[in-house]
Amino acid sequence: MDLRKIKKLIDILEESNLAELEIKEGEEVVRLSRLPRGMTLPMMTAAAVPAPVTHVHVEQHRAQGGAAPAQAPAPETPGTATTKALPDGHVVRSPMVGTYYASPNPEAPPFVKLGQQVKPGDTLAIIEAMKMFNQIEADVGGTVLAILASSGRPIEFDEPLFVIG
Repeated sequence: MDLRKIKKLIDILEESNLAELEIKEGEEVVRLSRLPRGMTLPMMTAAAVPAPVTHVHVEQHRAQGGAAPAQAPAPETPGTATTKALPDGHVVRSPMVGTYYASPNPEAPPFVKLGQQVKPGDTLAIIEAMKMFNQIEADVGGTVLAILASSGRPIEFDEPLFVIG
């Protein structure tokens, strides 16, 4: 499906009262969904509130007569492998998909370091999503026990970023 069509569908979804929209075109399926109005994502400041979250999922289906593709191993959900190895404590997870940055600019020191004491509201990192920089704040106080993301690396929704104990 053409990217322009998907963008148009996103515009239609944002202008309507719909929470979800699914379009099938041939073998392609596009499913769009968003948070209900009034629902907010945790750990965001008023200065960095993004547009409503829209999830785009595109599936490719094989024709009935074609050979079935080899079964690929099931992908891990974000955080499954790393959650087992995490130290005990409160896990701060990514509220969105984007690019993780540990500091406000490449020359600046990181917002937090391993072993640093933080209190609720302290900025831990920034996630760039759709050309907007969103501050990720500590929602609990304590010591930073683990930093799980690397600066400049893409991250997924709900991916563990920090452990605070």
